Parts: sequence; structure tokens; C-alpha cells
Amino acid sequence: MRSKDWSRILISAALVAPIPYVAYAEVYLSEQQAAAILFPDLKLEACWMDLSSTEMKTIANVSGEKVASPHIRIWWGPDQQALIIDRVLGKHELITYAVAINSDHKIQGIEILEYRETYGYQIREPRWREEFVGKSIADPLKLDHDIPNISGATLSSAHITNGVRRILQTYEVLKSKI
Repeated sequence: MRSKDWSRILISAALVAPIPYVAYAEVYLSEQQAAAILFPDLKLEACWMDLSSTEMKTIANVSGEKVASPHIRIWWGPDQQALIIDRVLGKHELITYAVAINSDHKIQGIEILEYRETYGYQIREPRWREEFVGKSIADPLKLDHDIPNISGATLSSAHITNGVRRILQTYEVLKSKI
């Protein structure tokens, strides 16, 4: 074989070779740390609660978001305060986050617990997460409407926003069970 042929073969092989995927995962907070940050003066009790198929359909219909699992991780406070742990898909990987809901049934805060994407981490910025504070089930919670988009993190910010809207509906269902 001529060297010209070998060059073509090597270039072809290099183009078809698998591109390594670099996994990126960052654990920022545990559930307990998120609870202490979002409800510093409250003692919360962690538990798992289950949704019925009817409740899941209701939440999906009202929020416009499918409920991935009937098992919900929730921390309850003495006056219906709640810290709900959830996961949404970023672009390719799951984002674990916590939504704190106060006794007025409004969002007290949001914390990102785990972020596994290589980019889009701007959703951890306090300024963006503060956009959710004070929102309730009465608010639309739509990206580019009442929650700003983040350039470079569009999918992550959209999925967190949609997830929070679903979490507020989930809270409405679960608070009647305690």
C-alpha cells in the first residue's frame, strides 16, 4: 500500500472512532443541608409519600408535566411547610433539586443538590433561583414569561421551571394527606 492510502485509512478510522464522553457530576448539597439552608429554624421530618395513578394524572393535567414516579421524597414541617426533592432531565443527565414551600403555600427557595451536565450550571446562580421565591400555584411558572431563560442553560432552566410547576401541584395533592 502506498502512504497516501494509509493516510486515508488512518483519517477514516480517526473519524469513526468513538468520541470519549466525559461525565461531569457535582454534588453540591445533601437533602439535610438543603433543609437546613431553606428552613434554618425548623425541624423537618423526612418521609416518602406515594401518589395514586389518579393523583398522578391530575398533577400531569394541571401542571402540563408528566409525573415520573409515584414515590415522592418530602420533608414536612409543623405547619405544612415542605421540602420536596425532585429530579428533572437537564440536556442529557438528571438534575436533583429541592423546592421549599412555606406555610403560605409559596416557594421559599430552591437549591440544586446534584448537577451532572458539563454545562448549564448557571441554574445554580442565586439570582436565577430567587426568581421562584414567592411564586405559588396561582403563578404560570413559564420560562421567558415569569421566569427568565439562561443563555447556555436553556434546557436546564426550562426543565427546572417545568419541574417546579409540577412540584407545586404535587404539594397541593400531598398536603391534604398529612
